[in-house]
Amino acid sequence: MEQQEHHGKQWLETLLDLMGLPAEVTIEYRKSEVGESDECWLIIDDTQFTPEQIAILIGERGEGIDAIQYLANTLINLSVDDSQQQGFTIELNGYRWKRYEELKAWTEQVAQQVRQTGQEVEMTSLSSAERRQIHTFLQDVEDLETESRGQEPDRRLVVKPR
Repeated sequence: MEQQEHHGKQWLETLLDLMGLPAEVTIEYRKSEVGESDECWLIIDDTQFTPEQIAILIGERGEGIDAIQYLANTLINLSVDDSQQQGFTIELNGYRWKRYEELKAWTEQVAQQVRQTGQEVEMTSLSSAERRQIHTFLQDVEDLETESRGQEPDRRLVVKPR
């Protein structure tokens, strides 16, 4: 798998270069949210970027960095056997970590609201990766369950009593 991770690094550096934003990419392994194994993070060195360039790469509500991550995960795994596929998380300027903390806090607020009211709550404006993350946050919570409803681009996550 190490070869695939280096291929991911090379792919991302090439993409950034083609975008006119050359940057070094480092590989880092971080503990998975679900505890199965370490995740491969491709971290873009943003020290040479202006704040405007960082904002463009991240995009509104993370849409830019999400698109880059989707492309990386799709293209790098395209010719790889299913059992050998590697998931990649693309990080820039601490965005993923900050967003993770925001989602965790929001999920806790929504969980409290559902418990207090006994009514389901819809969480909107989430990417598919963010919906998956919230499903993971709440998967072992005994009194709550989650489901996704609707069709893209209006797909939303619902938290409700079990």
